Amino acid sequence: MVTAIVIPIVLAYFYWLTRREMQENYEEWIKLEDIPEEAIVSGKIIDVSERKERFYYHRFNHISIMKIQTGVKEIYVKKVTPLRSEVQIPVFKAGEVVHLYGNWKEGQFSINRAIKQEKEA
Repeated sequence: MVTAIVIPIVLAYFYWLTRREMQENYEEWIKLEDIPEEAIVSGKIIDVSERKERFYYHRFNHISIMKIQTGVKEIYVKKVTPLRSEVQIPVFKAGEVVHLYGNWKEGQFSINRAIKQEKEA
């Protein structure tokens, strides 16, 4: 008799915990693309590397790391895009001149938005 009552309660509790954890991870995953635009970095892209990284079970991120020549020095910038069905992955190529908006986080510039400069004729 006790088992018929306790087991469903335990299962319901662990189901509730799992749902809450999944919701917290989903919110954290979506927040990865919302970076405050506190600084601007402009320069020419020297090198681009891209990779796909697992965030949580079936959630993945597309990460672009670029080496930018700003005129004074070379810096590394990082663009993290959560991979969803409706998302457009930004394409960066070496040699492009870009203006990057984002902030400095842990010694690396994280990008929220990138504007590519048009080539002048």
